[in-house]
Amino acid sequence: METMIGVIGGSGVYDIDGLEQARWQAVESPWGKPSDEILTGKLDGVKMAFLPRHGRGHVHTPSSVPYRANIDALKRVGVTDIISVSACGSFREEMAPGDFVIVDQFIDRTFAREKSFFGAGCVGHVSVAHPTCGRLGAACLEAAKNAGVTAHNGGTYLAMEGPQFSSIAESKMYRDSWGCDVIGMTNMPEAKLAREAEICYASVAMITDFDSWHPEHGAVDINEIIRVLMGNADKARSLVKNLPSSLGDTHETCPHGCDHALEFAILTSPEARDAELVAKLDAVAGRVL
Repeated sequence: METMIGVIGGSGVYDIDGLEQARWQAVESPWGKPSDEILTGKLDGVKMAFLPRHGRGHVHTPSSVPYRANIDALKRVGVTDIISVSACGSFREEMAPGDFVIVDQFIDRTFAREKSFFGAGCVGHVSVAHPTCGRLGAACLEAAKNAGVTAHNGGTYLAMEGPQFSSIAESKMYRDSWGCDVIGMTNMPEAKLAREAEICYASVAMITDFDSWHPEHGAVDINEIIRVLMGNADKARSLVKNLPSSLGDTHETCPHGCDHALEFAILTSPEARDAELVAKLDAVAGRVL
């Protein structure tokens, strides 16, 4: 299978530098309208697709992002590997603003979002014990280091609903009691939906601040966040430029099983399945349905 790298751009990341044959295309999804059109093209001979998570102009809040439509649309254009780029706060002194974290675990504290493509009439259960793809995460780590970015291999991401930042009490609980490393608002349910769609997924969390736990940094300063965020966006574009050489143009079967996550996941018997829901699942689960 031919590789197609899909980049979901977070705050400050709204395009891909050096993309050849670039064009924006509208992709229809039965799950609603995606955040924006998808920018497609080639980078160093490898197919690429870019979707701004919040839309161009940053029109979507973390809660209003149409996560299901976004993942479905990326699957429809042929994406095999999703690189999620997003801003985050840090709970660790050694993970400083300007650093990147290749996330490998999540704690999902969101509550106002649709989190699955499946439901009544077609019940499916996938494993998210390991919610990111180790192969893809390793490629992101290599690409970050080649771009001169300080990147930490592994970390637990606390996904909060937002749009407000944490209170000091929440921040200390997530850090001290729950053992989280970074905090953000957008990687859930994105990672869960990518798994349901059988797409390899890696999360590159770009640190902008120390949240509110740090006694020397106080509350989150939005002006400082924006300053660091702009610098991080430049680093993220450099990382993306290195991905084609790390991943190559051929997508082999995922050694971690991401591309076969639905193999035994659907429990509803064929005769009892809801035809309307099954029709909506044509891209996401067509391989097994």
